[in-house]
Amino acid sequence: MPDAKGVEGTPPRPSLLRAAAARRLVRKTAAAGESAPAGSTPAPAPPPPTPAALGAPATPATEARTESAAEARPTSDARIPAEPRSLERPVRAPSGVPCRLDDLYRMPMPQLFKLAEKEGIHEHSGMNRAQLIVAIVRRQIERGEIVRGSGTLEVLPDGYGFLRSQAHNYLASPEDIYVSPSQIRRMSLRTGLVVEGPIRLPIENQDNFAIMQIERVNGRNPDEIATLTNFEDLTPLHPNQRLRLETTPDELSMRIVDLITPIGKGQRGLIVAPPRTGKTILLSKMANAILKNHPECYVFVLLVDERPEEVTEMQRMVQGTNAEVVASTFDEPAEEHIHVSEIVLEKAKRMVEMKQDVVILLDSITRLARAHNTEAGPGGKLLSGGLDSNAMQKPKRFFGAARNIEEGGSLTILATALIDTGSRMDEVIFEEFKGTGNMELHLDRRLVEKRVYPAIDVNRSGTRKEELLLHPDELEKIRILRRVLADMHPVEAMELLVNRAKKTKSNAEFLLSMNLG
Repeated sequence: MPDAKGVEGTPPRPSLLRAAAARRLVRKTAAAGESAPAGSTPAPAPPPPTPAALGAPATPATEARTESAAEARPTSDARIPAEPRSLERPVRAPSGVPCRLDDLYRMPMPQLFKLAEKEGIHEHSGMNRAQLIVAIVRRQIERGEIVRGSGTLEVLPDGYGFLRSQAHNYLASPEDIYVSPSQIRRMSLRTGLVVEGPIRLPIENQDNFAIMQIERVNGRNPDEIATLTNFEDLTPLHPNQRLRLETTPDELSMRIVDLITPIGKGQRGLIVAPPRTGKTILLSKMANAILKNHPECYVFVLLVDERPEEVTEMQRMVQGTNAEVVASTFDEPAEEHIHVSEIVLEKAKRMVEMKQDVVILLDSITRLARAHNTEAGPGGKLLSGGLDSNAMQKPKRFFGAARNIEEGGSLTILATALIDTGSRMDEVIFEEFKGTGNMELHLDRRLVEKRVYPAIDVNRSGTRKEELLLHPDELEKIRILRRVLADMHPVEAMELLVNRAKKTKSNAEFLLSMNLG
C-alpha cells in the first residue's frame, strides 16, 4: 500500500480525476488505521473551470453544471480544503483602476484618457465617452479582473433586456449590459429593477457586455423579488403622512408652501405656472427640502423637453445619494422623452413595491403630453388645439400612479403644468389634468412683475383632505389665515404673508403669533 507521502507527491495543480483518486486513497488509509506523517496534508483540489475562464458564454446549463459541481465537492473534510470558485475569488484592481462600471461613469473625460493610457489604449483620440469606457472595461476583463456592473433593467418585447445607466438618462448606449431571457424568466425580473453582478465580454455576434451572475436586485437577494406584490394590486389611500418642506427661517418659499398647500407622502400635485414665474427654482427647492427633512425618501427630478443649461443647473442644485436628476432635452426626439419618463416611472414603482417612499418632481407634464401627442398613432379623436384624444392616456397614467400605499410605501408626484403660453394645446392639456390631482399650487405672473416671491396665488392654491396632514390646532390657525387673505388682492396677500413670516423663525412661531383679535 502506498504511503501518504505518495499522495503528497502529486503535482500542485492535479486534474479532477487525480484529486478524486487522492481523496479515496487518504480515506482508505485512515480506515485501515494508518496515519500519515506529521505535517503532511493533501494538495487542495482545483475548482471546476468556469465558462468565463474558458472564454465561453455563461449559459444557464453551464451555470447549473458549475454550481452542481461545486456542491458535490466535500467541504467537511478538514484535510482536503476546497478552493473557492474562480468567480468568488476576490480580485484586486491595480491602484487607481476601478473594478466597477459605475466608477467609470462618474469619471471626467481627462481622467478617462489617463486611465486609457495606463491600460495601454493609446489610440483614443477619436473615441467618445461611451467608446472609451467600453475599451477600458474590455482591457480590464481581458487582464483577468472581475468587473461588476449595475443598471436599471429594461425588458424588451423579445424577452431579453439591458441594464440602462443613469449617466445616459436610461437611454440606449454601447456600454449597456445584456441580460438573457433565461435569467429574466428564472428570477421574475421586470422593467425598473436595479440589477447588479459581474459582467463578461461580448461573444460572437453580441455587441454588449453581458451579466454572468445576478448577485443583487434593488440591493436585495434575487430570491425575494418573486414574492413582491405588483404595484397595481396595492391599496391606494389618501396621503396621511406629511412631507415637511420648511428648512431654515430665511427659506420663505418652502415655509409658505408648507402653510398654503401642505404635501403628504403619496400626493398627486399640480403646479400651475405661466412662463417665467420661477417653477423650476421652486421644484429644486422642494427637492432639497425633501432630501434634508426626509432622508428615507428617494427623489427623482424628471426634466422633459428642457434646455441643456437648465439640466446642468438642476444637476448641480439637487445632489445626494438618494436623488437623481433625469433629463431629456428639447433637441431630442419625442420618442426619447417618452422612453425616459416611462423608465423613471417603472423604477419608482419597483421601489414602492418594496415599501419605499419615492418622490417624482416632473417639469413639465405639458411637454410630456405634447411628446405623446407627437407619437400618437392615427385614429384618435382630434380635440381643440390639435390634441389627439388618445395622446392623453399615458400622461394620465403617469400622473395617476401617485398614491399612498396601505401596505407600506408611497409614490408622490408633483408636476408642473404650463398655462398662458399662447398655445391652445397647452390650455387643453391643463384642462384635461385639472381636477385629477389632490393638490394644486398656482403661480401668478402679476406677483413676478411686482418682484414678489414666491409668486403663489394663495386663494387659488390648496390641498384636498389637508386635515389628514395637519394638527387640529394648526389646521384651525391656517383656516383663519385664509379667511383674512381671501378678501385681499393676490399681490397684497403674498406681500403681507411674506412680511409677517420674515419676523418669525418658524411657521409654528408665525401661527402662534397671529393676532386673532
